[in-house]
Amino acid sequence: MRSNYDDYALPRTVEDPLQECIEWFWVSLNEDDVYPKEFLEYLMQMVEDIDSGKVKTYSLEEVMEHMKEWSEDDIDEN
Repeated sequence: MRSNYDDYALPRTVEDPLQECIEWFWVSLNEDDVYPKEFLEYLMQMVEDIDSGKVKTYSLEEVMEHMKEWSEDDIDEN
């Protein structure tokens, strides 16, 4: 921090800017989302399955075309 923490103290009436910065640092660490190892392994497996072609993927254009067809079918039924 190089001891230039005076400008970071909130509000400006704080008596000890260093302590204020230290407390905000620790508070900010608690705000990070931490995912469990199993979830990250699941995501890695999904990526591997997609890359290997094990799982079929669809382009946005294909999905939008099917959605348009489905919505037209719903309108025709009513």
